[in-house]
Order: sequence, then structure tokens, then C-alpha cells
Amino acid sequence: MPRSILIVDDEEAIAWALRRAFEKAGYAVTVTATAEDALKKAAAEKPDAVFLDVRLPGMDGLTALGKIRAIAPAAAIVVMTAHGNLATAVKAVEGGAFDYLAKPFDLQQALDAAARATAATPNGPTAPPPPRVDDEILGKSAAMQVVFKRIALVAPTDAGVLITGESGTGKELVARAVHANSSRRDKPFLPVHVAALNPNLVESELFGHVRGSFTGADRNRDGLLTLATGGTVFLDEVADIPLPVQAKLLRVLERQEVMPVGGAVSQPVNVRIVSATHVDLSAAVAEGRFRHDLFFRLNVYPIHVPALRDRTDDIPLLAETFLHRFAATATLSSELKEVLVKRLWPGNVRELRNALEHAAINGRGGLIRPEHLPDPTTNVGPQPIREQMSRIVREWVAEKMAAAGKQEPNELYQALLDEVEPALVGEILRQLDGNRLAAGRWLGLARATVRKLIRKHGLAPDAEGDDAEG
Repeated sequence: MPRSILIVDDEEAIAWALRRAFEKAGYAVTVTATAEDALKKAAAEKPDAVFLDVRLPGMDGLTALGKIRAIAPAAAIVVMTAHGNLATAVKAVEGGAFDYLAKPFDLQQALDAAARATAATPNGPTAPPPPRVDDEILGKSAAMQVVFKRIALVAPTDAGVLITGESGTGKELVARAVHANSSRRDKPFLPVHVAALNPNLVESELFGHVRGSFTGADRNRDGLLTLATGGTVFLDEVADIPLPVQAKLLRVLERQEVMPVGGAVSQPVNVRIVSATHVDLSAAVAEGRFRHDLFFRLNVYPIHVPALRDRTDDIPLLAETFLHRFAATATLSSELKEVLVKRLWPGNVRELRNALEHAAINGRGGLIRPEHLPDPTTNVGPQPIREQMSRIVREWVAEKMAAAGKQEPNELYQALLDEVEPALVGEILRQLDGNRLAAGRWLGLARATVRKLIRKHGLAPDAEGDDAEG
């Protein structure tokens, strides 16, 4: 007997595309456009999986989620939305959703979710905590929907989280959101900026010390890992932790105990460690600068925070939010919005925020125009694009060769392709509204090759053709 799926979506094109894909894969499929009708069908048919849209006429999907779980407790529910944010993702997961798909999504993602859902018997949520959301983690882009989903999924666990992304993307905000939506939320959250610590005192700062263990240690002192017991420690720029200290940190992760500097007896601790870095930590492992066993313990569940250039759709929303904090009566001109979207932001969200604060001061609470912005922080404006690219490649090659030292590097050609492919393919797809057939023509590649590049680099283009959107 084939596995059964109930699709609940009022957008006919999406429901038709999902039904066609699922039936082709061998599922028995039922479709409805309202939550009220879905409750009746769930009671009568007891489906193995439910694909449930959030925005529906009448009862919304999140409200229906709990009712469907009560009627068909064995059904795995996959929530779908084109209007998601962190709060939506958290509510969906805490409400018992098996998975969360942000529209637009590739049909293969839906098929993968269906395969997992129909093979599982999900357990209901237990005493879900009220969701807490930092309102600076904003975004409607597909890239940010992935971040929201991953925060919601990992927050209730104690798994190690490694947050990656460029400087200024908001890695600490993500770490705070993980903590705020966990069972540890009423306990301490201690951020530790490793790069700012004295290298000779990192061990003492993290693990504490006993009196007389070194010059100046005139009393026993608890380390940050002990002070945060019951809560979360956020290790920012974790790649800067010295190798000897990495071994002691591994002990904390494996045994939940710390050994103070100069101490003879370990002390138990109960702490979750969330870490972040803007460098390639796997490369640091390969170069012997970071322990591979510690890397695997920290990187149980990675979350990548996209650069602002990879989520330009979010810039107007972010800009308006920041501006209203600095000047409640100020408004963004249409010209300024266009400038903000086109401008390069090497400092990412942090730089955008600072620029809006600068503009708010200049605009004195009125209409904010392009001339109110600070000058760009980069020198790429008047420089021809070909020269920019040549300069970047020269600097990249010099960096790689310097890092290799006496060891002759290899596969630099492929490494450079891996660096530029995501930006090239992603931007073309964005310009073409996700049309992979047209993107293939622009790139001179088959659509199947474009699809492989999308999967390889984790791109999430707007869907067209055989994708689902809405």
C-alpha cells in the first residue's frame, strides 16, 4: 500500500506541482485548499505526511498544526511558507512540525522531505517554551529562511553549534537566538571574544585558576565556563584558541568538567558551547592549527549566516528597521533604497546599521536621501570591474601561496572556481528569477549542470519551471 500525503495549500500552481511530483514518486496524494477541510481529511484518511502551508484562507496553518497532530498523531507534518521568519520557524518546530520548507523551494527538496517524513513517526513536543526572538535577526530572503529553520531545529537540543559567516553578518545574534529559544534561556549567556583575550590568559579566563598557579594569582577564580553553568557560552572567533587550550576545551565537551589552571581536581559544569568563526575552520584543521576532534565536537550542527550581498532583498527591511531606531519620524526615500541595494557592504549588516545611524543624524528626522549616507568604505567605486577582479585574484593567489609555505600547493584552479561559482551562478539565477533554463543559456551550461551547481553550493534560487514557489 503506498504511503499517503495530504497537501494543504490554497495556491493551485504549488498544489498541482507537488501533487504531480509526489504521485510520480509513488505516493497516494490528497489535496485541499483550507485548514478546515484538511482537518476532515486528516481524520478520515490518517495520512502518513501532511504538507501544510502557513497562510491559508480561514484558519492559518500554525493553528491547524496542533489540531492535525491531535487528529492524526502519526502523521509527520511539513510546514511550508513564503512569509517565514524566526518566530514562524520556532512556532512550527515547537508545535511538532517534522520539517520546515521556505518557499520557493526546489521540488527535490519537497521529495526529500516526503521521503524522510513518511519513513518516520515523529514524537510530539514536550512543554514547548515560549519563543523568544531577537528582532535584529530580520529577513525575508530564502537564505535567511534557512537560518531561521536551523535555529529553530537546534535550539531545543544541547548540540554543539558552529556559526560561520563573514564579519558583521550577525553571528552573535544567531547564537543569542539559539540560547533564547532553548531550555537554558533563563540561565547565563556569556559571549567570549577569543581574539580579544590575552593569549597568555585564555586558559585562565575559560577554566579559572587556583591561588598561586601563576604570578598574580592571589586567589581562586572561577572561569567563564563555570560562571555560565546551566547556560550557554558563545566562543566568537574560536579559531584563535591556542592549541594547548583546545585540548582542555575538548574535555569540557566530552566530560562536562573543567580543570582550573594549577588545580588537581576537576570541577563539574553544565554548559552548552556555541562557537563562531569567519575563517575556514576545516582549512585550519588541515594546516594543523586546530584539532580535528574539537572541530567535530563544535561542528555538530553548523549554521551559515549569509553575507549581505547574498540577501539583497533584505536590505530595505533592515534599513527601515535600523532607521526607525535612530529616528522614529524619519523615512527612506525611494532613491536611497535603490542606492542601498546596489551599494557594496563589505562590513555586512553591521556596516549597513552604522550607515543608517549616520544618515539619521544628517537627515534630522525627515526624509533620508542618498547624500545623507557616509562615503563608501571601499575603493571599488571608480575602479573598473576587470581591475577589481584582477586585484582580488592576485591577492587570493598570494594568500594561498604564503599559507602553503614550502609545501607546493595544488588544485588552485579548482579552488578558485569553488570561490567564484556561487556568486556567478547565484547572481545570474537572481537576475533571471530562478529560471534555470535561461541561466543555463547565459552560462553556456545544461540545465542539469546548473541544478548540480545549485546543490553543490547550497544556492536557493527563486523557482520557475519545475520548481515550487508561492
